[in-house]
Amino acid sequence: MALSLADLMAVPALRLKNMGSSRTPLTAPIDWVAVTELENPQAFLSGGELVLTTGARQGTADAQRSFVRQIRRAGAVGIGFGIGFEHDAVPQALIAEANRWGVPVVEVPYVTPFIAIGKLVAEARSADHYTKLERLLREHQVLARALLTGAGLPALLRKLAGMVGSELSITQYGSEIFSTSPPASAHARPGPADDGWHAVALSTGKRDASTLWLRKPFNDDGIVDYARGLISIELNNLVQRRHTARQIAGQVLTDIVRGTLEAADAAARIESLGLNPASKYFVLLVRGRQDSFSTLSSMALPPGLEAAVAAVIKADEHNELLLIVPSQLGDPAALGRALSRQMNDVGINEPVGIGGTYSQANGLRWSYFEAREAATRGLDVNVPERLSLTSLLLASGDVPMAAMADEALGPLVAFDTAHGAELVDTLETYLRLNGSVAAVADALTLHRNTVRYRLTQIAELTGYDPALTPDRVQLWLALAVRRLSPPA
Repeated sequence: MALSLADLMAVPALRLKNMGSSRTPLTAPIDWVAVTELENPQAFLSGGELVLTTGARQGTADAQRSFVRQIRRAGAVGIGFGIGFEHDAVPQALIAEANRWGVPVVEVPYVTPFIAIGKLVAEARSADHYTKLERLLREHQVLARALLTGAGLPALLRKLAGMVGSELSITQYGSEIFSTSPPASAHARPGPADDGWHAVALSTGKRDASTLWLRKPFNDDGIVDYARGLISIELNNLVQRRHTARQIAGQVLTDIVRGTLEAADAAARIESLGLNPASKYFVLLVRGRQDSFSTLSSMALPPGLEAAVAAVIKADEHNELLLIVPSQLGDPAALGRALSRQMNDVGINEPVGIGGTYSQANGLRWSYFEAREAATRGLDVNVPERLSLTSLLLASGDVPMAAMADEALGPLVAFDTAHGAELVDTLETYLRLNGSVAAVADALTLHRNTVRYRLTQIAELTGYDPALTPDRVQLWLALAVRRLSPPA
C-alpha cells in the first residue's frame, strides 16, 4: 500500500515534524519522491509527488510563496523542507502560503537524508505493485480455470463480475447472449445510448459485433483486458462448436425428413439428438441464401429457444435452418417472432415457417413440411396451416415432383423469357379464379379474347389444356411445386 505523509511521520528514524496547519490532511498517498532546488519545478512534476527541497533558490519571501503555488498547481501531495543547509528553519512565508492553499509541509532535519525518505516510498510502491501482480495472476488463473473445467462463459462471467464488483453482459449484433444480471433487471439491459454501462469490444475473427458490457462503476486493475481475450477465444470456439453440432444434427434429420428409415431406426436417430420420440415437438424453419447462411448456421439462438435442437440441412439446392422445439417451451408464434428478431439483429431478413406439434419421426416429417410450406407465404413469421396435397407429395423422395413441375412449366417459362410474355402469370391467375375467363380478363386488364388466346398457347406449349379438369390438376400441382421449391 502506498505511503502517506502521516505514515512517514510515524517512522521515528526519520524525525519528521509537521509544520503546517493541523487542519491540512496528511493522508494523500505518495506516488513518488521528487528532489528539486528549482524556483519553479512545475514542468517536472506529474502530480502525487512529495517534493523535497533545501530552499537553495528561495532566499526571499516572494520566492518561497511562489514555490508553494507552483507545487500546488502541479498536484503534489506536500513539501518536505530540509533544514540546516540554506535555512535553519522552515521559512514562515512558505508555511503561511502553504496553509493558505492547504499544502502540507513537514520539516526534514539535517540528520535525515532525502534518500532515506525516497527509499521508503519506493519500497512501499514496489510492494504494492507486487501485491497487485500476485492478485492479478491469481485472478488470471481463476478465469482460465473456469473455462478449462468446462463451466464455460457463464462461469467466467460470474467470476469476473465478482472481481470487478459489477454486473456484466455480452451481446452479439445487439442481442444479449450472456448476462450476470438477474431477470428482474431485464429492463436495464446495456446499449450504446446507455451511459450506465462501459463497452469493451470483443474480437472473434468474425463480423459478429460482440461486446462485453460492464455496469458502472466497476474496479479494474487489468483483469478486464485479460478476460476480454479469454471471452473472445471462447466465443469463437462456441461459434465453431455450434456450426459443427448443427451439421451433425442435419445429417440425422435429413434421413428422417426423407422417410428412408424404418420406424425403429428413426426413433434411435431422434434419441441420438437428445429428443424423446414420444414427446411432442414442432419445427421452426428458415430457408437461407448462400451469402448469409454461414452466419445463420452458427448464430446464437434467442434465450427462449436454447433448449431446442438446431440443425442445418440442404434441400432442393437450398440451405435450411431447422429448430426442433419441445412443445412445453411456449407459444410457437411467440418463439418464431423471437427467432425472427434475432435474425434481423444479425442482418438476415428471411421468413420463419412454423410446423404443427407432433410426436414420433413421422410427426417431425409432417411438421417439417408444414413449416416449409408456411415459410413460402411471405410474412416474417408464418403459422402452420393444413398440410397440402402438394407438400405430402414433396415429402416422398420416390415421387419426382420437382422434375414433373419443371417438365410441365419449363416451356412456359422459356417462352415468357424469350418473348416477354406472361403465360405463367396468366395460368396462375386462371387457376386461382377457378377458370373464369371474364374474371382473369378483369384481374389482368386484358380482353377476353386475349385471355383465350393465351390459354390456347399454354395448352400447345405444355400439352395440358387448362380447360380440362385432369390437365388443370396437373398444372395446379406444377405451380404449387414451383412455389414450394423455387429454383436455386
